[in-house]
Amino acid sequence: METKYIFVTGGVTSSLGKGIISASLGKLLQARGFKVTNQKLDPYININSGTLNPYEHGECYVTVDGHEADLDLGHYERFLGIETHKSNNITTGRIYQNVIERERKGNFMGKTVQVIPHITDEIKRNIKQLGTKEKYDFVITEIGGTVGDIESLPYIESVRQLKWEMGENCLCIHLTFVPYVAAAGELKTKPTQHSVKELQQEGVQPDILVLRTETPITPEVRKKVALFCNVEPDAVIESLDVKTIYEVPIRMQKEGLDTVVLRKLGLPTDSVADMTQWNAFLNKLQNAKDSISVGLIGKYVALPDAYKSIIESLIHASAYNEHKIDLQLILSDDINSQNVNEKLGQLDAILIAPGSGERGVEGKILSAQYARENNIPCLGICYGMQCMAVEFARNVLKYSDAHSTEINPQTPHNVIDVMDEQKSMLNLDGGVRLGAYDCKLGKKSLAYAVYGKEVIKERHRHRFEFNNSFRKEMEENGLCFSGIDVETNLVEIIELPSHPWYMGVQFHPEYSSTVINPHPLFVDFIKKAIENKQSKK
Repeated sequence: METKYIFVTGGVTSSLGKGIISASLGKLLQARGFKVTNQKLDPYININSGTLNPYEHGECYVTVDGHEADLDLGHYERFLGIETHKSNNITTGRIYQNVIERERKGNFMGKTVQVIPHITDEIKRNIKQLGTKEKYDFVITEIGGTVGDIESLPYIESVRQLKWEMGENCLCIHLTFVPYVAAAGELKTKPTQHSVKELQQEGVQPDILVLRTETPITPEVRKKVALFCNVEPDAVIESLDVKTIYEVPIRMQKEGLDTVVLRKLGLPTDSVADMTQWNAFLNKLQNAKDSISVGLIGKYVALPDAYKSIIESLIHASAYNEHKIDLQLILSDDINSQNVNEKLGQLDAILIAPGSGERGVEGKILSAQYARENNIPCLGICYGMQCMAVEFARNVLKYSDAHSTEINPQTPHNVIDVMDEQKSMLNLDGGVRLGAYDCKLGKKSLAYAVYGKEVIKERHRHRFEFNNSFRKEMEENGLCFSGIDVETNLVEIIELPSHPWYMGVQFHPEYSSTVINPHPLFVDFIKKAIENKQSKK
């Protein structure tokens, strides 16, 4: 069958959940046996998400091929259980960069380079290329921002052109917000009508409307929206607020979103999406009776989306361990030697989060020491692992001035540094080690017991590494270096065999955890947290 292209736009306000709707539809179509991928078009001028402040844009998600992407790609991977790549995330900056580079090479033969057709042609090329490269049945493309934004205009124009060019192989879903005005006791559809009108003025008639709402939509409201927005009544889909994002695919299935999509694209609708595994996970998530407390120690805790993949990985692991998670986001800046017991003493486990820089680093180092000395299960990720190594050097090796050269370039005990082995690596972007690399595990280690295999592949996003010149001395004092990069001999995993569960990883395991296949590292970490709680009784 020819590749079908589905576009998801948003109106009225941002942050309605286009990414979750896109991922949910992708999951339902995948569960019907189709080969599906998701794509995100971001209207900002940045080339990628690597330089964006987590407080402004949430976490930077890294694909296996080393692309720094929007966090929605994490939703796509977690829902569909597939890997995304650079081609799954396009920014306006990338689009203009590609066109300008071609112009500089003379590829346009002296013609005036314009938004139409040159920018829109480049946008369309990136959309269609994704579908033909892997021969997907469906490419679901989410357009960032809100309809009416100036920066979104070239993308909407590209959708208009593609709908005209592809005909029945192309479809547009528009997500809007229907507010409930308590004083009037009514749901108000006028914002949706205006949003659709804005889209129509830009030449695109939505085929399906998804209405985000806090209050159930009545049949009368559906009919009204259908009438004023030129869509069929069964193509008006309710997206009611739910307790967890993992309910959304099931709600969309009940609303018939996938069935309407297939019908409008001229495909059979007699099959049913097999959501058995998904429902099993959801059942575990919703019906767990006991809970555990996990402290996430980080510097961006004011915006939980800065740690989106970690939080979702912990949710996956807790559900499969049949527990709820009481996740406590603790600002590392606030932790000091006087209050560390008060802040961390009641936790069942501690996770020291990524996030480089000087701010909050001493709180992370102190948290690592507290977990090590009090036998609290502890997982350090990326910078968290580096803080664990620095703490060990300071308090076990007694190098009180030990640090990372990122923070103190003059430290005589540069436990964390930019290593020569790293400098020779090819897949670097601004000195950052990006993408998936092979790691060999020691067969007698906790890491090997967790993964159940000798060679693993995990994703990275960091610049500084553990300094191997300190490795021998640390090993002699009880630290185990259980994971080593296959090509460069750089340290990937440290652990403490004398501790119930104490592990730091230089990579980002959270990028690989999915609903159906939770990451084994998080699963075992949560399992040990449960055991720690039970031992206190």
